[in-house]
Amino acid sequence: MKKCKIGFISLGCPKNQVDTEVMLKELMDAGYELTGEDIEADIIIVNTCAFIESAKKESIDNILDVAWLKKNGKLKGIIVCGCMAERYREEILAEMPEVDAVLGVGSLHSIVAAVEAVAKGKKGYTCFDDKDSMPLGGERVVTTAEHTAYLKIAEGCDNRCTYCAIPSIRGKFRSRTIEDIVTEAKTLEEIGVKELVLVAQDTTRYGEDLYGGYKLPELVRAICDATAIPWIRLLYCYPDKITDELIEEFKQNDRLLNYIDIPIQHISAKVLKRMNRHGGAAAVRDAISKLRGVEGMVLRTTAIVGFPGESEEDFTELCEFIKDTKFDRFGVFTYSKEEGTPAAEFEDQIDEQVKQDRMDNIMELQLTINEELNEKKVGSVIKVLCEGFDPVSEAYYGRSYADAPDIDGKVYFTGPKGIKEGSFVMVKVTEVLDYDLVGETK
Repeated sequence: MKKCKIGFISLGCPKNQVDTEVMLKELMDAGYELTGEDIEADIIIVNTCAFIESAKKESIDNILDVAWLKKNGKLKGIIVCGCMAERYREEILAEMPEVDAVLGVGSLHSIVAAVEAVAKGKKGYTCFDDKDSMPLGGERVVTTAEHTAYLKIAEGCDNRCTYCAIPSIRGKFRSRTIEDIVTEAKTLEEIGVKELVLVAQDTTRYGEDLYGGYKLPELVRAICDATAIPWIRLLYCYPDKITDELIEEFKQNDRLLNYIDIPIQHISAKVLKRMNRHGGAAAVRDAISKLRGVEGMVLRTTAIVGFPGESEEDFTELCEFIKDTKFDRFGVFTYSKEEGTPAAEFEDQIDEQVKQDRMDNIMELQLTINEELNEKKVGSVIKVLCEGFDPVSEAYYGRSYADAPDIDGKVYFTGPKGIKEGSFVMVKVTEVLDYDLVGETK
């Protein structure tokens, strides 16, 4: 029987993208043809996100968009997996007749069985294996640029922030072994990866469950000992787990980029306590103080505005903290009331327009800070990882160590013909373009 063509839509965070890549590999090994064009697909798999309301809406919109191809194209089946599938198991099939199969987050290794069932015309196939015992890692098809890859070092979360549904969706925190991670890092190096981005729900907690303590520095050293990958980047690091040993690793290890994503969520002690953010405001301030002691450290963070009970005074305190700290990268979310979380039951919910106004005010503040910080870079020479050439602007583009893939800005630069993707070049910054830099090769 001729194998059908499979299309994939991967939504949400890099951790979800890694799951997608594992499923792609299993389907390829089973002989299925993959296509990047939805109109060519016989079956489309939507790997969903359900972290906040906007993510759920994006997931639903994507499912409905591809469902159009069932009536107007060759599409025969839709499989929904990922966080929304795990969170709304029965509701998806009951309320979305367009969907043919649903897989929970613990069942990504059942993707071939799901495709086979749908290809045979079976309707309503489901699989919800125990997410806490799901094997971590696995061979995958890297879907990022050839020179960059995400490496998931742990799964799940035990922090129990009162606004967050992730622990109930992804399960308890569980680390992969150092040996397993290093093996995958070596494989990624063999295919040409120059930048390795370590991710987990709580990256700084890595190893506590396996080794009895925070072992992120040891993991970074093990990867550096086993490979020559020049850039190693850390995302999703919690303030209360920024240890002195990790700070020292930043200072001593040239391959561990002086860049960290450290979500603070707020600075008001009252708000942080209600969020159940471990360590509170003291942990946030202490972590930032330590990190600022690392030369050239780039700080990225996120905050939530409009959390139940957030007063004008709390919001003003957050704004003043942002002004004083001058984060290099900053993102903000309005609080999303998620069913099943403690915060959803708090009585002092805040009006949606107030949330939006607070978000707009903070982002306007951050734009000013960003412009100020970027202007200081004009005239400097920075190392850039080239990611391609834009024929419209007739310029190359790439990222410095200060820019994480997909979430931060880019560096656009002119230079001689023949600069290859994945190569490092030195660029002199000549001007600022919103969140991006413009320059020329040196």
